Amino acid sequence: MRLLASTEDLVIGGLPYPGFPILLWDSMESCGEANEFLRHYLLRGAIGSRKSWEPAGRSLYDYFSFLQAHDLRWDDVDRGEQKTLLAAYRDYCFKTAGLQRNTVRNRLLYVCEFYSFAQQREWIKEIPFGYEARQTMRAGGFLAHADGSGGTKAVRDVMPRARKDLPQYLTLTQVHALLTAAANPHHRMIIRLAVGSGLRREELATFPRAYVFDPDLAGRPERNIRVHLDPEDGHGMQTKGNKPRSIYISRRLMKDLNHYAIHERGLRSSLSAASQKALFLNQFGERFTADGKSLNRIIKEIGRKAGVRVWAHLLRHTYATHTLVSLQRIRDRNRIEPLVFLQQQLGHASVQTTMVYLHLVNELADEAVLAYDNELNDLADALNGQA
Repeated sequence: MRLLASTEDLVIGGLPYPGFPILLWDSMESCGEANEFLRHYLLRGAIGSRKSWEPAGRSLYDYFSFLQAHDLRWDDVDRGEQKTLLAAYRDYCFKTAGLQRNTVRNRLLYVCEFYSFAQQREWIKEIPFGYEARQTMRAGGFLAHADGSGGTKAVRDVMPRARKDLPQYLTLTQVHALLTAAANPHHRMIIRLAVGSGLRREELATFPRAYVFDPDLAGRPERNIRVHLDPEDGHGMQTKGNKPRSIYISRRLMKDLNHYAIHERGLRSSLSAASQKALFLNQFGERFTADGKSLNRIIKEIGRKAGVRVWAHLLRHTYATHTLVSLQRIRDRNRIEPLVFLQQQLGHASVQTTMVYLHLVNELADEAVLAYDNELNDLADALNGQA
């Protein structure tokens, strides 16, 4: 028998759950324990976003496929061998499948949760992993001095150690090359909003036309325009976890977005019979679907033309990095807390997530100082030439 991955549409308590992941044998016999876990783990809200349902199902599918290929039983947890089932699977993912560290960690997370669930249901007497103390970074803040953990926490011993890579970003020269290569005005404005606001891919795809206006005509004198992203306001805006937040867009960008909406978007919107709420529309005059995944393809293609390796989320990193550098420079003057502002702008649940960009600030600041010195030198040369 071969293992199959599929989906089914569930209706529970009157609520629809389309595309729910299930595992089947090719005889159409259900993998009962795995599917019972998925129903319990996903439907009880342990994962807030349905976008994670498919990775959860795929992780269990891959693990059970590994077991089947090596003639192993999932519940043979006391096999008397040096490697546990999960340790063998982890090594297979690294050495044979050649998967990235984060991919292996994510897959093992779901599989470990499955075994914990199986032990609770008394399907197995023990779990095929233990716990060990690992050093962690201690966050500062109120009562941090009273933390008695010693900077350690208990971690499943089968999990690979986390390795946090610094975000990549584009230099201003690369951003200019990218915008220059974007001959299509629709694509160029998508990139401009991305690097000017730090919006996620799905937020770019659903950013409403109703949020765009001419600040001059609206009597808005602010240099930066506050825009409230609210998934419940009826305009079709989507944010991570459907959480509302406010962001700031420069006055110049808002004016350019309004000009685009009137003169460029209007032509595309006429191609569709239905009225579209999103600002950005595809070539058929309809909104981008599938969480804006096609935006990645568009941005990557423009990047190839510009000789820049880029994708949608990299534009978000670019905005965050350069904005933090700018805010650090004016911190004392404007009393702005750079990390708190950036956290709110990006929609991070914790400022700890935003702190990763601090590691890039010194590098960019050095580049900015050199560029400034070069400009001063060029100016001095020009003045000397006039003397």
